[in-house]
Amino acid sequence: MNKDHQHTLLKAAKDAVNAAVHGRRAVGGDCTVPELNVRQGCFVTLKNGERLRGCIGQFTPDKTLIALVREMAVAAAVRDPRFRRDPITPSELEQLDIEISVLSAMERTDDPLSLELGKHGIYIVRGVQSGCFLPQVATETGWSKEEFLDYCCAHKAGLPPDAWKHPDTEVYLFTADAFHAAYSDI
Repeated sequence: MNKDHQHTLLKAAKDAVNAAVHGRRAVGGDCTVPELNVRQGCFVTLKNGERLRGCIGQFTPDKTLIALVREMAVAAAVRDPRFRRDPITPSELEQLDIEISVLSAMERTDDPLSLELGKHGIYIVRGVQSGCFLPQVATETGWSKEEFLDYCCAHKAGLPPDAWKHPDTEVYLFTADAFHAAYSDI
């Protein structure tokens, strides 16, 4: 994804976050860029310094990439359940950093340890429980492959830490084209 496409997506996310935090409906216009009108999964992550303020995404897109970025930006800003008691405020907007991760298709693996830290994200499913980590989480935390998988099971999916080793647990790998900018620079 080239810099112009990245900037267009970041601007769409910023406008959506701004509207949501101010209690307005996010408005999105038509986009004539073919690369942004494909159906592709994405996550939008909002941080204030190193502090996570929202992160929501969707693997299976039901709309165009630019429309999904807008929707996930709104969700990250005002619907992330982890921050319901501490929502983003209008005065905080200028301190935010917006990161967008455009996702590849997920591929199921029978060898979870084949993942490459910093390159692959993981999505772990057993029954109705699931959890995921974006590829950059491994880099940010410095976890080993086993820790990456263990933490996803235990802290995201609500499973035993070693659930990824069991045959009834599905492990999927994916990659992400991640880019970010300071809210004030977009």
